[in-house]
Amino acid sequence: MVLGWATDRLPRSTAILDIGCGSGVPIAKGLVDVGFSVWGVDASPSLISAYRINLPDMPAVCKPAQDSSFFDRTFVGVISIGLIFLLGEGDQQKLLTSVANVLEPGGRFLFSAPREVCRWNDTLTGRASMSLGADAYAAHLTSVGLRLDGCRSDEGGNNYYEAVKPI
Repeated sequence: MVLGWATDRLPRSTAILDIGCGSGVPIAKGLVDVGFSVWGVDASPSLISAYRINLPDMPAVCKPAQDSSFFDRTFVGVISIGLIFLLGEGDQQKLLTSVANVLEPGGRFLFSAPREVCRWNDTLTGRASMSLGADAYAAHLTSVGLRLDGCRSDEGGNNYYEAVKPI
């Protein structure tokens, strides 16, 4: 899903910001393997350490995503898979606002979260999780200057929102 999203929509050699990059495998590595440069942000020291081993030539910072300056630069592509719903409502909104600020005009943002408003314990992390729901995500994206360009599901039932920053 992520690899096709990037290769279909972004010029190769584009710098992509991976928010919640983890170890860099499989997403960042897959993007690097097809010609993108990937800048990673993750709050876990052990995962950033693994990212740096797996992708030694790609920049990475250990910092909570909602507090990151995202390398003080802009990006044509931003992805955040498996992170946003682990944050509280205020931090989700703060992160979406920050993404809007670092996304270049015409740039694209892909993130995952359920379509419905819900709360659960994440099976991977065990952490309390929440989805604001498709309507709330669309409204907040619009309020920060992004346009929701679609929401798709994969065969595993995961939902992906794609937003674009108008030119």
